[in-house]
Amino acid sequence: MKRHKVAIVDSATVVAEGIAAILSRSPRAEVVGIYRHIAEIESIIAAGRVDVVVASVAQYHEIEATTSLNNIPVVGMQSSLIEEDIVRRFNATITLYTSAEDVERIVAEAAEQPSEHNISESHELSDRERDVLVLVARGFTNKEIASELNISPHTVISHRKNIVHKTGIRSVAGLTVYAVLNKLVDSELI
Repeated sequence: MKRHKVAIVDSATVVAEGIAAILSRSPRAEVVGIYRHIAEIESIIAAGRVDVVVASVAQYHEIEATTSLNNIPVVGMQSSLIEEDIVRRFNATITLYTSAEDVERIVAEAAEQPSEHNISESHELSDRERDVLVLVARGFTNKEIASELNISPHTVISHRKNIVHKTGIRSVAGLTVYAVLNKLVDSELI
């Protein structure tokens, strides 16, 4: 029986450690680490050290911004009410009330299924990426963007990487021109 390598991402330490404790008893799972933010696992995903990610659904925007997750199944950990369209984007979900046996089963089944993670492969910017791009064009720093949008600086960096990947434009000046030409920002505001 293959042991699936699981990365757990949740800013709630008690929840993350509880899931890790449950999965560490399973012959079907090997917990490779507990992380607070999705951006922290990009290097281990790139190294092929993760088969499945269990992440808080509250970190959906970070998950959406992380293109390295496109082929990795993601099980959402739902600890509060979240919009149904966001919950559907995960391969599976667990809650605070899911039994330990079901957590093991759900994670193993997600790892064994081809990823149907709905992160878009298109070159169209997501709404959040457009928000970040507008603030970049207006001269905001990563820290200022994070504060303005109530997201972590790591998430801002992930969004900026995706913007560069999707547009092919690396410089702030080039991104500003792109934003103006695509009517995302009024040239008067720059």
